[in-house]
Amino acid sequence: MKKLMKEKTNFVADMLEGIKVMDHSVEIISDNVVVRKNLKSKGVALVSGGGSGHEPAHAGFVSEGMLDAAVCGEVFTSPTPDKILDAIKHVATEEGVLLIIKNYAGDVMNFEMAQEMAEMEGIQCQSVIVRDDISIDNEQDRRGVAGTVFVHKYAGYLSDNGYNLTEIKEKVEAFIESIKTIGMAIYPCLVPTTGQYGFDLDDEKMEIGIGIHGERGIYQENIEPVDDIIKRLMNELEKEVSEKELIVMINGMGATPDSELAVIAKYFNDYAINHKLDIKKCIVGNYMTALDMQGFSITLVPYQEEYLKAFNAPTESKYFK
Repeated sequence: MKKLMKEKTNFVADMLEGIKVMDHSVEIISDNVVVRKNLKSKGVALVSGGGSGHEPAHAGFVSEGMLDAAVCGEVFTSPTPDKILDAIKHVATEEGVLLIIKNYAGDVMNFEMAQEMAEMEGIQCQSVIVRDDISIDNEQDRRGVAGTVFVHKYAGYLSDNGYNLTEIKEKVEAFIESIKTIGMAIYPCLVPTTGQYGFDLDDEKMEIGIGIHGERGIYQENIEPVDDIIKRLMNELEKEVSEKELIVMINGMGATPDSELAVIAKYFNDYAINHKLDIKKCIVGNYMTALDMQGFSITLVPYQEEYLKAFNAPTESKYFK
């Protein structure tokens, strides 16, 4: 295994120390909790997180206009409830804290346990669960993937505009229902802590419906030109999203070069024109990755004026463009 690291057992700790060097607006508490240095004095605080390996999610979105804290577990491993509680207590305001959780059993269990512990200490705390991955048929079992980043941005906008905790939870839950994502890969990720690839994939094959923890997809197919891959993914998405006015995220999975993301953007735009889709905003880049997996996902959100305002609102995060 070739990886740029010192000791695999210290991979996440070294990464977090590096994030602190790269971004002077954040600090690390309790070993693995990234928080804003300038804490919010009013407004609902936002906490998210999960296993590491999805960078820039979630630590890269700890900034004005987005998250107040990100709790970073080991690679592809949920953070423990005590660390999540530390994050809640550190950033909590009198208006309370909203937890944004991706739908994975460990994340849901540990964040909800931390929520109960926070409430026992008198902290107002509520949570939402993101389930945007349409590669899973059962909607309750759907994983939280790239659409989670849109949730961070929308919740941050609502908090900055003075909505209370209950209002934010209700609006974000309605928003979550509308977010749909599907992803694919041409190469799996190599997990630094195990030295193992997430799954096997022959050179001439691609994996459709991958997860963000190195999980294999729902089926393999011979690799196709990128315009055909986009058609394949959009065919699945348009079974669930009938609206023609859309907000879109094209998300790189970690090892997809900017040049290839630009090629994907070009052919997605061609698809939108040919299918008379009105794209109100399209963001392209690495937002929710799976280490060094090579591939991409497409996220669709039916357009609403408030969502567009939220996504265009300022944030200090250099990763949300």
